[in-house]
Amino acid sequence: MIKGIKLAGIPTRDQDRALAFWTEAIGFVVHTDQPFDDNQRWIELRIKGSDTHLALFTPNGHEDRIGEFSSISFYCDNVEKTYEQLAARGVEFTGPPKAEDWGTAVIFKDPDGNSFVLSSA
Repeated sequence: MIKGIKLAGIPTRDQDRALAFWTEAIGFVVHTDQPFDDNQRWIELRIKGSDTHLALFTPNGHEDRIGEFSSISFYCDNVEKTYEQLAARGVEFTGPPKAEDWGTAVIFKDPDGNSFVLSSA
């Protein structure tokens, strides 16, 4: 039976810029960074304290996915506090956190324009 998601892919134009963003601004940890082919590396990140991994990689022919709204939704204990911390590190948000009946959420963007949801657990 399926037990979880090993990794989710984040398409990127510039792997070095994406790597700096996800490690320095967001705080993820490098799990793997190795050559893949002549044009890209396989960069896999780990969320601290989680089994979830992200790959900063764009398969050939999928470049049109860069800069789109992602189906990846991250969660945290305190959206407002995390919003303030990430905004102080230069992370771009589409607006402030909004409280809804189901919880609090905010949308942020990476340097490639990919959008992600950050919500309460």
